[in-house]
Amino acid sequence: MNFLRGVMGGQAAGPQPTGAETIQKLCDRVASSTLLEDRRDAVRALKSLSKKYRMEVGTQAMDHLVTILQTDRSDSEILGYSLDTLYNIICNDEEEEQDENTQKQTDDLCALFTEKFLQDPERITLLLTLLEEFDFHVRWPAVKLLTALLKSQGAQVQGIILVSPMGVSRLMDLHVVCNAAIQKIVAFENAFERLLDIITEEGSSDGGIVVEDCLLLLLNLLKNNSSNQNFFKEGSYIQRMKPWFEVGDDNSGWSAQKVTNLHLMLQLVRVMVSPVNSPGATASCQKCMFQCGLLQQLCTILMATGVPADILTETINTVSEVIRGSQINQDYFASVNAPSSPPRPAIVVLLMSMVNERQPFVLRCAVLYCFQCFLYKNQKGQGEIVATLLPSTIDANSISAGQLLCGGLFSADSLSNWCAAVALAHALQDNLTQKEQLLRVQLATSLGKPPVSLLQQCTNILSQGSKVQTRVGLLMLLCTWISNCPIAVTHFLHNQDNVPFLTAQISENLGEDERLVQGLCALLLGICIYHNDNSLENYTKEKLKQLIEKRIGKENFVEKLGFITKHELYSRAALKPQPVFPSPEQMLFDHEFTKLVKDLEGVITKAVHKSTEEDKKEEEVKKTLEQHDNIVTRYKELIREQDAQIQELKEQVAALSSQHEQMQATVAQQLSQIQQHKDQYNILKLKLGHPSQGDGSQQNGLQTEELSQLREELDELRKQHAVLQTQLAERDALITTLVSRSRRLSE
Repeated sequence: MNFLRGVMGGQAAGPQPTGAETIQKLCDRVASSTLLEDRRDAVRALKSLSKKYRMEVGTQAMDHLVTILQTDRSDSEILGYSLDTLYNIICNDEEEEQDENTQKQTDDLCALFTEKFLQDPERITLLLTLLEEFDFHVRWPAVKLLTALLKSQGAQVQGIILVSPMGVSRLMDLHVVCNAAIQKIVAFENAFERLLDIITEEGSSDGGIVVEDCLLLLLNLLKNNSSNQNFFKEGSYIQRMKPWFEVGDDNSGWSAQKVTNLHLMLQLVRVMVSPVNSPGATASCQKCMFQCGLLQQLCTILMATGVPADILTETINTVSEVIRGSQINQDYFASVNAPSSPPRPAIVVLLMSMVNERQPFVLRCAVLYCFQCFLYKNQKGQGEIVATLLPSTIDANSISAGQLLCGGLFSADSLSNWCAAVALAHALQDNLTQKEQLLRVQLATSLGKPPVSLLQQCTNILSQGSKVQTRVGLLMLLCTWISNCPIAVTHFLHNQDNVPFLTAQISENLGEDERLVQGLCALLLGICIYHNDNSLENYTKEKLKQLIEKRIGKENFVEKLGFITKHELYSRAALKPQPVFPSPEQMLFDHEFTKLVKDLEGVITKAVHKSTEEDKKEEEVKKTLEQHDNIVTRYKELIREQDAQIQELKEQVAALSSQHEQMQATVAQQLSQIQQHKDQYNILKLKLGHPSQGDGSQQNGLQTEELSQLREELDELRKQHAVLQTQLAERDALITTLVSRSRRLSE
C-alpha cells in the first residue's frame, strides 16, 4: 500500500513515483484484487487523480472502470466512485476561466474519451440500467455521465438509446414518475397522440418491444396524475384503446411479447378507473368505456377460450374496476352469458372457478374481486344474488350463484369457505332488506332431519372447531349480517347455544393463532349488545353486559376486541379494495370488513362500559329525541300542507282577480250603453215637446212607441247593472277574505 500512501500524501522514502506510474499501479490493483475493499480503495484513488491526470486516467483506467460497473453491481459505493471518475475523464466542469489553447485541449479530450467510451454501445445500455438503482449516489453520477455524453455526441447517444431495449422507458421513468409537472408538459405536447399512433403502426398487441416501451411511457404519464387522466379522456383516447383487445377464436400460441403487451394494455385501462382516483373522474371514464364498447370487448376476452391464465386473471381484475360502483356497467355485466350449452351467466361461471380448489390462487382472488365490484353500491345486484337462495326462486335444473356460494361456504376447502363467506357478506353490505331476506333461507343438512336456517348452520360450523380461515370467514359474514339489523340479532340470540359458545371462546386463553378468532367473537357479541332491541327477555342489553362482566371481564373483553386491528394482516387489507395476498394462508381480512370494524370498535367499547343508569338515560334521551323528531316531522308535514293551501289560495285569488277585471270592464261597457240610451231618450223628449206641422198623429204615434221601447231597455240595463254591482261587491269581499287568510297562513 506504499503507492497509495504516496498518492494520498503520506511520507515515503526514496524517489516518488510519477502520476502515470501511480495510475498504472492503481489500474493493476483494480484488475487483479480479489477483495472488494481493495478494489474500492483503488477506484477511490483514481477518482481523486482523475481531474489532475485526466489523460492518464482516461487512457489507462476507462476499461477497468466499465468492468467495475458490470461486475460490482452489489456495492453502491464503488459504483459511485467509478461513475464519478468516468464523468471527470469525459467532462471538465471546472468553473475557472481558461485560455483559448487550454479550452481547445479540454474539448479535444472530451471528444476523444467520449468516442472511446461509445466504441461499445452496450456501455450506454449499462448506464441506462444503472438509472434504475435506488441509491442516489449511483443514480446521480449516472445521470451526470449520460448528460455529458449527450452534450458531446448527442446524435450517436440518442441512436443507441432508441434501439436499446427499454431505453426510452428507463429515461422517462427517471424524469416522469416522480414529477407531475413534467408529466403534464409531456402530455400536452401531443405525446398521447404520437404514442397511440406508434402503437397502432407497430401492430398493437402483436407489436414488439417498441409497443411495450410506448405502453410503459403511457402508464408513467397517467399513473397518479389526475390532470393527464382527464386530458386522456377528454381527448377521446379511451376510444382508441378498444381495438387493442380484439381477439380471435383461436387464442393459443400467444408469444411472450404479446402477453406482455396485453398485460400493460390492461394495466392502462385500470389506471383510468382505479379506486384511488376521484369518484367523479372514475365514473366518467367508466361511462366512456361502456359507451365506446371497451367493456363489451373486455367481457369477450373474459369468456373466450385459449386465453393465457395471467391475461385472463388481469382481464378479470380490469373488468372488476370498470364496473365497480357503476350501475349501468354492473347491469351490463349481469347480462353477459358464457358461450356454453345451455348459456350460463358470466357471474355463475366465474363463481364456479372461485369455489374450485383446483384453480390457481390468483385467479380465485381475481374472481372474488370481480364479484365484490359487481355488488359494490349495487342494491339491485345484491337482491338478485340473495333471491337465488330463497325457496321461491330456486330452480333445481340449473346452477345459481346462491347455490355455488352455499356450496363453497360448506365445502372441505377452507379457502372456498372464506371466499364464499366474504362474497355473501358483500351481498348484504349496507342493505337491511337483504339481511332480513336471507333469514328466510333454509338448508337441508341430511335426510330425515328438519331443515335449519343458513344463520344457524353458520354458527354450527363455527362450534365444530374448523380451520382458522374458515372460522374467520364465517365470523366476518355473521358480523356483517347482524350489524345494524335488530331482527337478525334477535334470530341469532334466539338459539340458546350461541351466546355460551361466544363467551367460552372469548374467555379462554388460547394460542397466537386463535387470537383473531377470539377478537371476532368479541366483535360479534358486541354487535349483539349494540344492535339489541331488547325483544328477548333472557338476552337484553343489560343481561348480556352482566354476562360479559361475570364470565369474561370488561377489560378482558375490550382487550380481545382489540386483537382484530392489531393483527398484522388487518392494516394490509385496509389499504385497498382488491384482495391481494402472497399466499392462501394469509387470506384472512376483507377490505370492506375493516371499515365495519373501524366503525364498530369504539361504539361497542362504550356500550360495554356503560352502566345501567347511563343506558337508561341514553334510552330516555333517545326517546326524547325521537319524540322531538316526530314533532318536527309533524310540523314539517303541517307546513307542507299549509304551503299547498297557500299556493291553492293564491291561484284562486289570481283567477278571481281576473274575473273581477272582466266584470269591471263589463260594467264600464254597460254604463256607457246606459249613457247612450239616456242621451237618445233626452233627444226624443225634446222632439215630443216640439212636434212638426206635418202628419202629427203619425209622428206622435211612432215617437211614443220608440220612447216606450227605450224605457224598457233602460229599465233592463239598470237591472243588469244592479246585478253586476252586487256580484262585484261579493267578489271584492271574497278576494279580501282570501288575501287575509293567505297572510295568516304565511305568518
